Amino acid sequence: MAWILLVVAGLLEVVWAFAMKQSQGFTRIAPSIVTGVAMLASVGLLAISMRSLPLGSAYAVWTGIGALGAFVVGVIVLGEPATAARVLAAILILSGLALMKSAG
Repeated sequence: MAWILLVVAGLLEVVWAFAMKQSQGFTRIAPSIVTGVAMLASVGLLAISMRSLPLGSAYAVWTGIGALGAFVVGVIVLGEPATAARVLAAILILSGLALMKSAG
């Protein structure tokens, strides 16, 4: 159950990162509110998952999901470039997440 909560927390990190981008520096109210709510929920679920998961694994997976998810959203939704170097970096993050999970 802790791993499921951690994945949800990581996905919420992607939500708040995207909403923050859409808030245009917190000048737009709705995306700013989504950012704050998603941040609180993400950190809250991370804290709950850390009750039974090691700190290093939980935090690394949480930030990895957020980084990888933000990259994917940036490329697919925002039209950011998917250069070979950026894709390789995303693959390395994904590989690190898989190894962290299997080592946990």
